[in-house]
Formats: sequence, C-alpha cells, structure tokens
Amino acid sequence: MLNNMTDTEEGEGGPNSQGDGNPKESSPFINSSSASDVEKSQQYDGKNMALFEEEMDNSPMVSSILSSLANYSNLPQGSKEHEEAENEEGAAPSLGTLMGVYLPCIQNIFGVILFLRMTWMVGIGGVFGSFFIVFMCCSTTMLTAISMSAIATNGVVPAGGSYYMISRSLGPEFGGAVGICFYLGTTFAGAMYILGAIELLLVYILPQAAIFKMEGLEGAEMEAAMLNNMRVYGTIVLSFMATVVFVGVKYVNKLALVFLACVILSILAVYAGVIKTAIEPPVFPVCILGNRTLISKGFDVCAKVIEQDNGTITTKLWRIFCDSEFLNATCDEYFANNNVSEIQGIPGVTSGILAENLFGYYLEKGDFLEKRGLSAVQDQEVPITNSNRYVLADITSFFTLLVGIYFPSVTGIMAGSNRSGDLRNAQRSIPIGTIAAITTTSTVYMSAVVLFGACIEGVVLRDKFGEGVNGNLVIGTLAWPSPWVIVIGSFFSTCGAGLQSLTGAPRLLQAISRDSVIPFLKVFGQGKANGEPTWALLLTASICEIGIIIASLDAVAPILSMFFLMCYMFVNLACALQTLLRTPNWRPRFKFYHWALSFLGMSLCLSLMFICSWYYAIVAMVIATCIYKYIEFAGAEKEWGDGIRGISLSAARYALMRLEEGPPHTKNWRPQILVLLSMDAEQNVEQPRLLSLTNQLKAGKGLTIVGTSVVGTFLNNHAEAQKAEQSLRKLMETEKVKGFSQVVISSNLRDGTSHLIQVGGLGGLKHNTVLVSWPRTWKQPEDNLPKYEVVRETTAANMALLVPKNIAAYPSNGERFTEGHIDVWWIVHDGGMLMLLPFLLRQHKVWRKCKMRIFTVAQMDDNSIQMKKDLITFLYHLRIDAEVEVVEMHDSDISAYTYEKTLVMEQRSQILKQMHLTKNEMEREVQLIQNKNATPTSPTSPTTPAGGAATPGQEMQMTWTDKAENQAAACNHYQRLFCPVRNQSNVRRMHTALRLNEVIMKKSKEAKLVLLNMPGPPKNRMGEDNYMEFLEVLTEGLNRVLLVRGGGREVITIYS
Repeated sequence: MLNNMTDTEEGEGGPNSQGDGNPKESSPFINSSSASDVEKSQQYDGKNMALFEEEMDNSPMVSSILSSLANYSNLPQGSKEHEEAENEEGAAPSLGTLMGVYLPCIQNIFGVILFLRMTWMVGIGGVFGSFFIVFMCCSTTMLTAISMSAIATNGVVPAGGSYYMISRSLGPEFGGAVGICFYLGTTFAGAMYILGAIELLLVYILPQAAIFKMEGLEGAEMEAAMLNNMRVYGTIVLSFMATVVFVGVKYVNKLALVFLACVILSILAVYAGVIKTAIEPPVFPVCILGNRTLISKGFDVCAKVIEQDNGTITTKLWRIFCDSEFLNATCDEYFANNNVSEIQGIPGVTSGILAENLFGYYLEKGDFLEKRGLSAVQDQEVPITNSNRYVLADITSFFTLLVGIYFPSVTGIMAGSNRSGDLRNAQRSIPIGTIAAITTTSTVYMSAVVLFGACIEGVVLRDKFGEGVNGNLVIGTLAWPSPWVIVIGSFFSTCGAGLQSLTGAPRLLQAISRDSVIPFLKVFGQGKANGEPTWALLLTASICEIGIIIASLDAVAPILSMFFLMCYMFVNLACALQTLLRTPNWRPRFKFYHWALSFLGMSLCLSLMFICSWYYAIVAMVIATCIYKYIEFAGAEKEWGDGIRGISLSAARYALMRLEEGPPHTKNWRPQILVLLSMDAEQNVEQPRLLSLTNQLKAGKGLTIVGTSVVGTFLNNHAEAQKAEQSLRKLMETEKVKGFSQVVISSNLRDGTSHLIQVGGLGGLKHNTVLVSWPRTWKQPEDNLPKYEVVRETTAANMALLVPKNIAAYPSNGERFTEGHIDVWWIVHDGGMLMLLPFLLRQHKVWRKCKMRIFTVAQMDDNSIQMKKDLITFLYHLRIDAEVEVVEMHDSDISAYTYEKTLVMEQRSQILKQMHLTKNEMEREVQLIQNKNATPTSPTSPTTPAGGAATPGQEMQMTWTDKAENQAAACNHYQRLFCPVRNQSNVRRMHTALRLNEVIMKKSKEAKLVLLNMPGPPKNRMGEDNYMEFLEVLTEGLNRVLLVRGGGREVITIYS
C-alpha cells in the first residue's frame, strides 16, 4: 500500500495538500495514490478491517506506517562517489559515537589557531586574560552544543546539519539567512586554513620558496612582500584543493584519518615536551639587547665581543650595530649604552616564569618586544636605528582582537550532527560525542594556556613568528622530540581542514539551493550525475579567494568568527523558543537542556560578536537581514512548522487578549474594514476596484477582511467556496491589500452577508467599518442581493458603512491625480468619519495631490458667517488642511417635478411589490384597495384626516416613520393633479434630495471624489425601494460618490 511512499514529496497531506508545491523532505506518512480499487480490495481482504475501508482510501494502516518508519531514510549521497553509492545501497549506518561524532568534532575543533596563535595570545593577553577568553568561548560552544543536542534528538536530522536544524526550527527566512552565514563562515574557514598552511610553509618549513624576497626589507615593505607571497601561494593551493575536491571527494575522506592523526600526535608532542621541561628544559637561548629582543638571524654569538687567543675580538652582532669590526668603531647609541644578555627561551614548568606571564602585555604595531624586569638605557631624543634587527610587534593588539582571532579554534562542533545519517544511533551519539569532544578540547585549550605561561619565556610567547628563537615555531620549541613534529603535523592538519571546508561548504550551499528558499541560488543546487555540487564548489572557491586576497590570518579569523557566532546564536534561539512555546512536537530525547541555558548561550554569542569586531558584526547582521527580507518577499513559501510561527501565534493570542480589555481610544481609532464582494458564476470577483479603494484607504495599516458569500450548503458547495477564496486571495495580492479573506456558505446571499458582518474578525480584532459597493441592479425585480439589510445591520451593530457609487470609475492603484479636489458634504455629524476618510485617502499616492474642500449646509435660521468661522477653527484643531464653504439652502416651494418623481417612485414600488405577491396575497391586496377606495377622503387632502386610523394600504407605504402623518398641506389647484401621492413625507424627502443634488452638482461636479452623509435607513421594512430611490436622486449626475454612515462613536479628536 505504501510501496511508492518515499517517492511522494508533497508534504504530509499527500498530493492534494495545500502546500507550496515544492519538494520537501520525504515523509513516511504519505499514502500512495496509485493503487487501484482492485489492489485496495485485495489489501483489505483477510485483515478484518472492512469497516475502515473508506478511511483507508486516504489514511494508511498502522502496520504500513510502522513498517515505513522502520525503513525511513532521507539521506543524500553526500560525499560518496556514484560508484560507491551503487555498491553500498541499502547498507545500514554503522558509525558509533567515537568514529561518527567524537573524532570528527575533535578534528574540526583543533586547528590552525592552536598551533600558530595560541602561544602569542597567551603572551599578549597573559594567562588570566587568555584563560578568560578560552573559558568564555568554550562556554559558548558548550551551551550551543546542549541546545544543538536537544534539537538534533527531536526527530531525524537529514542533510544540511545545522542549516536543517535552524531552518526547520525558525522557519525558511531565518534558516536561509543563517544558512548563508554558516556557509560563508565555512568558506572563510577554508581560506583561514589555507593561509595557515602557507604561513607554516613560508615561515617555518621552506622560507627560501618565497617569490617576493623579504631579506633586507623592513617595515611596510617586508609586510607587503609577506602578504603578496601569501596571496600567490594561497591561490595556487586553493586551486589545487578545489581540483582535488572536484575530481574525487573520496580521497579527502580517506585522508581524514591521516589528518586527524597528525593533530593528535602534535598535541601529544606538546604535552610530552611540557613534561620534559620539568626534567630537562630544552636549550633555546634568546638574545636580549638592553631589554629588547633581537632577531636571532645574522649572528652566532649573543655578545658584543669575545675573548680569543688572549685578545678581544668583536662578534657579528657588533658588526650589525657598528660601522666597522674594530673596537673604536662608531656604534648605534642604544647598542653602545646597553649590555647584551642571553636568557633561556623555555625555562621549564618548574622555573616560576608563570608569575611573570600572568598579566597581559598589549603592544602597538612596531613596538619592541621587551623583557620584563630588565632595565635599559635609552635617550628618547635620539632616533631609533636598526629597528629591523629587533623583534617587533606586527599588529596592534587588544583584548577584543584576541577574542576574534581565537574563537575559530572552538568552532567545528557541528561535525557530528552533519553526519547524523551515518550514525547507528544518532539520538544517542550526537549529544554524547559532541559534548565529550567539547569537554576534551576545552580541557586541552585551558591547560595549554596555563602550561604555555608556565613553561615559556614572555618575550618568546609574544614573538609571533619565532624570530628570536632561530625562526622556529614557538609551540614547536616546546614539543618533544623535535619542533618538526609540530611543524609537519600542523601543516598537514591545516591542509586537511582546508580540504574539509572546501568539501562541506558546497554541500551546505547545495542543500540551501535545493530547498528553493532563495530563488537566485537555484543554479547552485545542480551538480554532476552523482550529485557532486560543481557550481557550488566554483562559487565557494571564488569566495574563498577573497579571504586569500586579504592574506592575513589575523584579519580573516574575525570574519569567520562573526558568521559562526551568528549560526550558534540562532541554534540557541531555536532551542529556547521551542522550549518556551511548548510546541507539541518538541520532545527531544536529550533531557539536559533548559531555556535559560539557551538564552545564556545566545547572549554570549551576541556579546562575542561585538567584542570580536563591532563593524564585522554589523556587516554580518546586515547580510543576514538582507537575505531574510529577500526570502520574505521573493522566496518560496515553506511550511515547516517552525518556531517563529509558534511565537507569532503566541504574540497574536496575547495581543488579542489585550484588545479584549476595552474599545480603542478615539486617538487610536482607524477603520478596520470588512469588504463585501460579490462573485460571478465562475467565482470571480465582480468589483475588483473595491479592493483598490480599500488599499488607498488602508495603506497596509489596520485590519482588512475581504469577504463573500456562496449560495448553497457546506457539504455540496465547499469546492466553490475554496475557488472563491483563491480568487479573493489572488485579487488581494494583485491589489496589494494586506488582510484576510473569508468565504461563508449560506442558503441565500442575504443571510451570508449577515453572517460575515456578525462573525468577521476574532475577539477584539474585529471590523468596525463595512465597505460595500452600490447595487447597480437594485431596480431590477429579479435582483435578490441584500441591498437594504446591510444598512440596517451595520447600524444595529454600531459599525460605519461606506458605499462607493460608480466603483468602476474609481482610480486604480497605478493612477495618479495631479490636481483636483476631494469634496466633503458635511450635512450631519457622524463622529468625524467624513473628516477622517479624506485625510486617509490623501496619504496614498493616488490622491496625494488632491486638495480637500468641506461644504456644510446652513438653514434659514443659521448664521452662515459664524458657521464658517467655527468650522475653520474646528479644522485647525483637528490639524486638517481644507477649504471651507457654507452653502445656504433657503425654503422653497415643492416643484411639480418633485411630485412627479415621487409619484413615479411610489407607483413603481407598488408594481414591484405586486410582482412578488402570491395569488392569495394578491386577493388580499385587492380587498385592501377596495376598502381604501370606500373610505371617504377630503378632496383637498390625500391622506387620512387627523386622528383617524391609518388604512393597511397606508401602513404599507410608510417608509420613514412607524406612524402615518395625519397632517398635510392643502393641495392648490396646480397640485391637485398630483394628489394621488399618498405619503407627503416622501414628497418632502424627494424635495430635499433634489435640492441637495442640485447644490452638489453646482459646486462639486468637477471634483475627483465627493463624500456625502448617507441618510438613515427606514425604520420599518416597507418601502425600501423608496429609500434607494432617494439615494439615487441625491447622487445623480456625480461621477464618484462615497456615501458615508458613521458607527455612532467619535473617530477623530482635537486632543493630542
């Protein structure tokens, strides 16, 4: 049933899951969809599971799942050659804790810094300072290892190692950003190892191989020659290593044990040398002139003169500082005034030199290496000469520099987790092996700090390149039986580490590329037929060349420190988040972790980043942030159940609970819009410009819910609802509306719209404004859209209502108005919505250049001049810029045209009503009309006399009040023609609508947008068409009208 299970890579939901469609890690919970009905029936036969046949169509049997879990494998070929992969198919992982985790971690942690810079760090920083640096860095990696062990034991960790753990814990954005940083760190580590190997070759093994000769040069010239040699040889070695990796990684893997043996033998040689110094210290004399350390090359005897054949003759040292070999020669003043002394470079562990080396001795670039405790005679006014004969500090040293240079020597703790697929029991081996390796290496580093300080003279420790001890590697002078053990061993170990970096970095980049989270890196997911990442290797070699061009080991080390620290910081963050959020899937087998430890580790990583180099830290963070934002906007969407999603849910829950505490203050009020859209038969949106207006109103702020209703039942029309929701989301993306879509299925559109208004939003995050388009087909009798109920329901719910008319004429988001006006007709006070909406619209680039005008209407007894002054003052306090105009509307007689419009409206309303009546209802209506005709009425009055009971026909036509009006003006001779109008209230309202429309047309016909108070809805359900007719007359002839009805609360305030 699940034979093809591992070939299906569409997520846990199978082929129909709502994922991103990109391949993901294969899952044992995916059911094969290719089995035919016959095959299924054969599978169920004899299993006594016929009752569950329907479920088994979509869900596998427990036995099948358990079988697939037992055989689950999602491990890449990695560094195996294609031929090896074919021969070893099906081979079970066989590596244990020692070979699979412990030794690879040891090999990756011990590296070039231990052999080339550890003694110098102790000499510069002192035993106390260096011990603190080592302890801080080792504590950071130990805390990170604890967090990593928890993550690694929380399920299977396939290819990608740390990248996989971070991305699946913190999401694709963090995973991609940190993955790239880890890749860059690994790449620059390769450059650092190559530079270390070249330094060993040119300084200690074969100095005569230098292309740019350094003999006779001093200062900047010698430094430039050295850097150029590093660049040339580094490029050659990098090309050779990249070729080896390209030709066959199997050779690198086979040599790994040789390189590991070199590292271990070198460290054992150092410890053996320390023990020997207690018995018989080695002879490594250092020549001191005054208190300055002399370069040992160029002379054989550490003395100015020697006695020979009963005479005094000068030495080579004399000739270096004097203009002739005779005793009466003119010599360097410092040389003449100070004595030459010889001290033992390695006095031994029992000599008590430790006390002298306890504290730091930081130097400026070009400073002399001076012996503590020795006095020297020096005239400050005399210029320094022959400085190239002394051992000088090559760089300015300070505490934070030492941290940045040292930290790479504790990286490499991910080596075990990267090999999880080859482990027999990864859940057990990774924590034990990694923590044991860090404990071992930390012990070695801390003991080395103390032992170096206890065995080696301070000036020798500070002599980075061993110039005062005949050009020997300083740590080599301590080794037993010979310094060459350390030199050769460290050379091979650094070469091996460089090869490992050039092998691992391209595979990490390939894993990131194949996840498709960073689109422009897809090309680097390709490779040879056997999966070798050719293009990724080429990019890695190119980036590595940047480190080679920098050429200084001390400058490259802080760079990779940044990237590794950032990676470790996010490992700790991932563990802390998963622990605090109590994710149901967070069940690591490793139990010795705590969120506080993870946060401490994360804090240490962040602190070390800025301690090492604040500007490198900022650059690394900027790179990570840029990649994060790029993935967020352009990357493929992935759902990995990450912790960021969990923290978003927790934050959202907390915020929603806070919103429940009370309604927002007027100062914080903004329209939270529910957009009601209608769909056509194909479930496409009919009014897309409604979302354009939403975008212009919101500008990405606040809540937006886009909703629609589908007619039917949930069981029968669920597919249509899904299609409608996809259409909404697609249109929202096109119009750049940030919000949520919601589709409800109801028996009719009226109820569906009501449901959306009632249940949209969640908790305190609910809509307070409804935006619905003007119903264009409201005059058609077959139109069943809920054109009136929305007004009533929003009023009952104390929500604002926005009804744009002629929505197709509204501008799209790409249009720009270079001039024009937004006119506000402020008839009644609605809480300030009419003032707020133009302000919000003018924040958008479409309406930005439009000016705002506010019109208000003055009645007969109003003081229009005072009204204008008050309105200007009010707008000033509201901080709104607008032109103000007061329009006077005097009383006038109702025209014949008004009566005619009202009569046509009522007749049309009656006809529409008749079309919807059943036969019985029509009979009752006829009886009502007969009763009405039988009722005597005054020839001068079309309505019931005062105090009389209203007829049923009259009650049916009452549209604005619950009781019929009992008083009416007498019809004059001209108006008697129109006395069939049965409701004088309709006449007056029609009169108002026509007068207002006439004034608005006169003032605002050329306006880009007119905002107008929406009259109140009918209090009863009779004569609703009359209401729509009034609105139609009110807005007739205007191009763009936005009818606004407030929600019953103040939404704008003059207070700060």
